[in-house]
Amino acid sequence: MAETNTNNKKEVIRLERESVIPILKPKLTVHLANLIEHTSDRAEFLKLCKRVEYTIRAWYLLQFEDLMQLYSLFDPVYGSQKLEQQNLSPEEVDILELNFLTYLFQVMEKSNFKIASNEEIEVAQSGQYLLNLPINVDESKLDKKLLKRYFEEHPCENLPDFADKYVIFRRGIGIDKTTDYFFLEKVDAIIGRLWAWILRKTRLERVLSRRSSSLPKRDPKKDDETTAEAEQDGLYAERVRFETMELSLSNLLSKITIQEPTFDRMIVVYRRASPQTKAEHGIYVKHFKHIPMADMEIVLPEKKNPSLTPMDWVKFLISAVVGLVAVVGSVEMPKADFWVMFAILSTVIGYIAKTYFTFQQNMVTYQNLITQSMYDKQLDSGRGTLLHLCDDVIQQEVKEVIISFFILMEQGKATLEDLDHRCEDLIQDEFGQHCNFDVDDAVHKLEKLGIVSRDSIGRYFCVGLKRANEIIGTTTEELVIKAAQFSGAS
Repeated sequence: MAETNTNNKKEVIRLERESVIPILKPKLTVHLANLIEHTSDRAEFLKLCKRVEYTIRAWYLLQFEDLMQLYSLFDPVYGSQKLEQQNLSPEEVDILELNFLTYLFQVMEKSNFKIASNEEIEVAQSGQYLLNLPINVDESKLDKKLLKRYFEEHPCENLPDFADKYVIFRRGIGIDKTTDYFFLEKVDAIIGRLWAWILRKTRLERVLSRRSSSLPKRDPKKDDETTAEAEQDGLYAERVRFETMELSLSNLLSKITIQEPTFDRMIVVYRRASPQTKAEHGIYVKHFKHIPMADMEIVLPEKKNPSLTPMDWVKFLISAVVGLVAVVGSVEMPKADFWVMFAILSTVIGYIAKTYFTFQQNMVTYQNLITQSMYDKQLDSGRGTLLHLCDDVIQQEVKEVIISFFILMEQGKATLEDLDHRCEDLIQDEFGQHCNFDVDDAVHKLEKLGIVSRDSIGRYFCVGLKRANEIIGTTTEELVIKAAQFSGAS
């Protein structure tokens, strides 16, 4: 995700291509096999796909076993009991903690998750969607030592400010749409715009607008260029929200649709602060899906209960002062206009009521969103998340290797750059998906398998299908399947 741009009242978030191949492996292998001309070659290709998967899975098996064994010591539920049984010194526990985080972050990288940066979070939070309350983390309840130690030993660029307390990983982009009447939200937007008009007229706008934007100012011409580039590549997502929507009588009483880009997957890693009586060693790993960018606060750990902000109370006070001054000024006029006084008082009282009732409504929405994040949007946590990540790594790597081999098999020799473009074009032409193909990792594994080599000028080429299957050889999984079939037949 790069930046936002408002153009002709459209709010667009420009996105970067990700390395995730968003195609199910069975669909990918069957579709590519059907593109092969000869039937016998199709069977050989499908056999090769299975052998590639079995081999890559075996490569990662020991690493994943180490990851799961380490996590068993830091599982927030049962880990403390296992640590006590090990009789480890504090120094040894510290080493094992860092080893676990090292394995975990490697798996996250292999699964194409990225650590959300300050800029990405600022862009995500620059708008509002369904959650319209300021959500803050109770930092006193979070450990500040573990992640700090890890990043001191493993420096990482563009770390967010809160990286010493918790880390947010994100992957994939989607769109969430909500259709409803939104009566209260529409009334809130109308009163808010009326209030802004009164502030401009009374010249008090500067007093209440000191919340400077955290987003850096950009050159509008540059924004137009990047947005045009994004639209050309299809790498953009539009926000549709009340703040920028034109409200009229036609849509005031009818259903409307708002939309917000989403992080398709989010994983949060943190540790709770240790109580005074006992050291806390549990490491929380929570996995969420389809989180609207503007509402990403719902995944934050140890959230404080929302309340009216100091700015809201300042607005209450200034509203009362503005109303009193306006009414007194109207009374002192030679001809006091009752309807002017009534309009001023109604507007001030309406604004105060709007702030209060909007807060109450937002609290209900907040509770609903938290409940939904627990039951609908939270995929898993702890061991379940790690198992999902391990399998996800294997699936992504297998798809990269299969696509690269298919391109070399069907289109012949290619440089690394040409192979990268050809793989991306294949994914776009055959499956209609955008992808920043990770060609380096794919070629490295093909060379490790021994089925791809380079010629004297650096172009990559592959062996034939039958030869590739011979080089990899019969896998243990195939022997087990044959043994099961034989015992079933007998």
